[in-house]
Amino acid sequence: MYPTDLKYTAEHEWVRFDATGDASVGITDFAQAQLGDVVYVELPAVGAQLTRGATFGSIESVKAVSELFSPVTGEVVAINDTLAAHPEQVNQQPHAAWMIRVKTEETGADLLDAAAYTALVG
Repeated sequence: MYPTDLKYTAEHEWVRFDATGDASVGITDFAQAQLGDVVYVELPAVGAQLTRGATFGSIESVKAVSELFSPVTGEVVAINDTLAAHPEQVNQQPHAAWMIRVKTEETGADLLDAAAYTALVG
């Protein structure tokens, strides 16, 4: 259920590292299921500096507003503009609907793999 090419956090974000050192970040299927229908996603501006563990935005659903936590430290190099008009993509394809891309020096070696995340959420 959880793609093995992603790394995960206990706060239910996922990270996909690419060969350039960029990390795409989104929320997991577990997180979107807990939230319900997503109606709004607030994201940082390109160029924003993120610190691992700090909030980088928020996500609003019909049930609640939740903070988004950065799984890596680095600079935001892109945001997924389509989520402004179509936040439901987070529900439809949670592991494909990236929110931000971050230029980082981190490798994610200390983040959860798919098996560990699956064990965490049951």
